Amino acid sequence: METQPRLSDWMSIITLGVIWGGTFMVVTIALQGYGPLTVACARTTFGAIGLLALMRILHRPMPNPAPGLWPLIVASGLLSTAVPFVLLSWGQQHVPSAFAGVSMASVPIFVLPLAHFFAGERLNLRKSVGVALGFSGALLLIGPGLLLLGRGAEPLAQLACVGAALCYAVSSIVTRRCPPVDPITLAALSLTIGAAALWPLMLVFEGVPAWSGTVPGVAIILLGLVPTAFATLLRVSVIRAAGPGFMTLVNYQVPAWSMVFGALILSEALPGRFFVALALILTGLVISQFFSLRKMLFGR
Repeated sequence: METQPRLSDWMSIITLGVIWGGTFMVVTIALQGYGPLTVACARTTFGAIGLLALMRILHRPMPNPAPGLWPLIVASGLLSTAVPFVLLSWGQQHVPSAFAGVSMASVPIFVLPLAHFFAGERLNLRKSVGVALGFSGALLLIGPGLLLLGRGAEPLAQLACVGAALCYAVSSIVTRRCPPVDPITLAALSLTIGAAALWPLMLVFEGVPAWSGTVPGVAIILLGLVPTAFATLLRVSVIRAAGPGFMTLVNYQVPAWSMVFGALILSEALPGRFFVALALILTGLVISQFFSLRKMLFGR
């Protein structure tokens, strides 16, 4: 049962929005000294180390054996860490970090039709309108790039970022089908699986990484420890205190913070379509989750 959020819960949800919104900026900084596979591999590796240590400190158990559990955990690990991290790292070599952040706003929009077909959560008219608006925003975001496919890397990079959002959405459906697993344990195992998949690819295509300077070096370490290990602990505490519905408020913050960091710190140009696309996606999200948001914010 969800409880009324406290001031500390609101502060935590804002902190998570800032952390996850700033992740795209930090990826761009890390890419100044490392290849995309190395960035993705380091992110999963440091994150796995941090969460495995957290598991031990908090005495979190390994999941009990259950039929089909480990294939679902492996699939969730690949789709929530290895694949989207590589897509985002590669894509952000050619598109602004703000573009990647706005792309992530479409994750809940992707989830709704997937949940309709694979999780038994039926789409009604209101949710369908929200999905349609959200998809129109996603199409507006990448629309110019679709007309330029085959001409340079930017259009493919845009599709890679949206593809990462789709991976996160599919991963959420896979996770829902998992038997109950401690969330910190599941996150630690997912990152461990992602790291195991990425290490061979990194070594084959980019070799053993070397220290490439303080700024990209610190960025690549922070990627694993702050948006993963620390943010996961904060996420679990918010869900326990205020409920999973309250956590959805992060979805509205992340793209906005990514645009703020991209513009102010990386001096990225923000085309007008970014703002229109974000408005369409968030409007679709509000419409599709209207009653849940109303109950959470106003208690009715």
